[in-house]
Amino acid sequence: MTESLVQYTLEAYLKSLFDTDKATALRIVQEALDNGLTPESVIFDVVVPGMEQMIGGMISDNLVTLSQHFLASQIAEEVTDRLIPLFASAPAIQGTVVIGTSFGDFHGLGKKIVTGCLRARMFKITDLGINVAPERFVEAALETGAEVIGVSSMMVHTATSDRGPKKVRQLLRDQGLEQKIRLIVGGAPYRFHENLYREVGADAWADTAANAPAAIAALVKEVRQ
Repeated sequence: MTESLVQYTLEAYLKSLFDTDKATALRIVQEALDNGLTPESVIFDVVVPGMEQMIGGMISDNLVTLSQHFLASQIAEEVTDRLIPLFASAPAIQGTVVIGTSFGDFHGLGKKIVTGCLRARMFKITDLGINVAPERFVEAALETGAEVIGVSSMMVHTATSDRGPKKVRQLLRDQGLEQKIRLIVGGAPYRFHENLYREVGADAWADTAANAPAAIAALVKEVRQ
């Protein structure tokens, strides 16, 4: 019964995402809970696979639009935040991350999608928004105990600017934080220059939102060892 309910819920949930129908998606989640699915099952058997299928469709066959992708990440965040307190036991936090768009950059969609993926995967996220000063990234990481800082840049000049990731790296170095906090970057410029992430001082980069959780988990593991 549970397996068929999960499959039915996932199919209905995916249809609502493709229809960009947030109200229906949230209703499907609530109906699944009312019918006996646990909060854990709703997140890990419905919301996370739904997110992964949307990302997979966007990468492989371009059937998924940015609006559908954004909706999936928005719902993943909302459902995850609502259901985590209902877990039978507190879920293990995979890591603590501070994320934002680099200084001078006002593009927030890609960062929002990554944030949804990370929250659904049980990362604790502080989203600093867009046009974030490098000093603020480091301050927020220290305030929250973050192991990873994520800097998104959608333009070459904001990726390579002296007020972008390079400055975050310098601040980490100057404050003796490089062993405690890792730096990851993402965004369009890095897809066209495979070594750009190293040139701006990052420890790693993620080419897609789907790859971000694994890349960040690896950095968290380095910090914790």
